[in-house]
Amino acid sequence: MDATRTAVVIEDEQDIRSLLMAVLEQAGFEVYGAETGAEGIELVRTHRPLVTTLDVNMPGMDGFEAAKRIRSESSTYIVMLSARTEEIDALQGLEAGADDYVAKPFRPRELRARIDAMLRRPRQHVDATPTEAPAPVSAGDPVLNHGGLRLSKATRVVTIDDRDVDLTRSEFDIMADLLESGRRVRSKSELALMLRGEQYTGIEYVSESDARAIEVHVANLRRKLGESPSEPRWIETVRGVGYRLTPG
Repeated sequence: MDATRTAVVIEDEQDIRSLLMAVLEQAGFEVYGAETGAEGIELVRTHRPLVTTLDVNMPGMDGFEAAKRIRSESSTYIVMLSARTEEIDALQGLEAGADDYVAKPFRPRELRARIDAMLRRPRQHVDATPTEAPAPVSAGDPVLNHGGLRLSKATRVVTIDDRDVDLTRSEFDIMADLLESGRRVRSKSELALMLRGEQYTGIEYVSESDARAIEVHVANLRRKLGESPSEPRWIETVRGVGYRLTPG
């Protein structure tokens, strides 16, 4: 088994925890299970998983708080699962640092497909106590620049006027996509599919929740960049369609 394919399942219901562990084991992961958020956080610290599934409704520490704590020290792909299907719950999960939000009851095949899509996206390593300095930018590094913002796709580092900006994986990918697209408008559907690792052809189904999730990601991205939607320095909203890069 590939040593990097480790997963943690945090779920208080034993039947669902066993099902999730079985799905991930069939996908080639070595899986560790926990029934509380605190236990799950310790497993993430110990095993440094590639993927973590996280239930929202757990006794004590809920999934939102657990996701925030995990994300503060790990770049594990987080999939949140919940029987709560209100849009605000999904948005709260994404804001807490989740990469995806899946409603219960879920279909094992769909969950497996979502995880496979996430794994096609670059993974940025996060370590609370790094021992090595970041790799220097090489001559072949595809660095994108616009209005004082500098983005390195090779090192996945973003700086503004030489100040580092800490972005989530989704925020980084959206910013990189907009920089590469220039003044071409990128719709919310295109950006949602890009985050899934899929190509947009116009026939794919993108839900309202997916589109709303892009709005949340862009709002968080703007907040971290320090720009105002009314006077954007980098990301311009095209009302009713999507987003594009501001004029140079």
